[in-house]
Amino acid sequence: MAPAAGAGSRTVVVTIQHPAHVHFYKHTIRELERRNHDVHLFVVSKDVATDLLDAYGFEYEVLGERGPRYTLPARQAAVEYRLWRAARRLQPDVMTAIGGVAVSHVAPLVGARSVVFTDTEHATVSNRIAFPFADEVLTPDCYDADHGSNQVRYAGCHELAYLHPDRFRPDPSVLGEVGLTRDDRFVVLRHGGWGAVHDVGDGGFDDVAEVVHRIESAGVDVVLSSESTHPPEVADRGIDLEPDRMHDLLAYADLFVGESGTMSLESAVLGTPAVYIHTARPGIVDRLDRYGLLYPFHDDNRHEQGIETAIELLSANVDWADRRDEFVDDHVDTTEVVVNRLLFD
Repeated sequence: MAPAAGAGSRTVVVTIQHPAHVHFYKHTIRELERRNHDVHLFVVSKDVATDLLDAYGFEYEVLGERGPRYTLPARQAAVEYRLWRAARRLQPDVMTAIGGVAVSHVAPLVGARSVVFTDTEHATVSNRIAFPFADEVLTPDCYDADHGSNQVRYAGCHELAYLHPDRFRPDPSVLGEVGLTRDDRFVVLRHGGWGAVHDVGDGGFDDVAEVVHRIESAGVDVVLSSESTHPPEVADRGIDLEPDRMHDLLAYADLFVGESGTMSLESAVLGTPAVYIHTARPGIVDRLDRYGLLYPFHDDNRHEQGIETAIELLSANVDWADRRDEFVDDHVDTTEVVVNRLLFD
């Protein structure tokens, strides 16, 4: 899996649909630019994606905004039309995205190669309308679904594109930004917005406030992060943190508990044990579960099981750093995979 020998400067289009996609591609973008390739970023604004792009100093064009689920077909068509117009002007050699619906449809219309990434088996609708049109579909080797001859598996995960220890060192000053010190024991709790297409029919906690109170009874602080409004009775635990600082906070937490698959995986990869409360169970969750870094609960009793496990983990005598090192040693730096595939012929 090596770049084409002697390949000249290439034009690369990257599309972003979610804040996690910014993290996934940021080191790839910098590496491609370091090698004098021409990179163009396009974003469908969601949550803090544009804030992250601004924080990292990336230039980008906005293709569209998120909205109600029932407007998705019309909005998707508009996004693809705008991307097609931009790509026709830029004449890219390769186009890439996570999920990659727009990229996989537009790339063949402008003579570009499409390389899309996924780790989300339960995104069945978008996978079905994107992957048959993509030149390559890159998935972790623990990914459960089979997408045919254009699927390429690699021994990594999305989170190792930006949280591999060769690429990330946590900054302890983040603790002061949220009113904590190095002596404080604390849990980051994330509850979600349930607005994505792949969230249809899914669920997490029964009662966020109950989770907070019961975890706090173990003698730790709880800080809340959310895509939606916090319950009034625990709203004072909410934190106001710049989005590019969240990984620093997760690295210093004693535990993560949440409905967010992305943040659960990020915490586990950082060596912070994670309790994941959600009805979906992608393959990477099982992989990190086997390393003893992530504790998933998906059935009807997930709320109670998750709380009980969280309290047990707070008193467990475990060297989480050793478990994290074992996981990292067995997997690759995903950014290297991304760069190589984008430059591969």
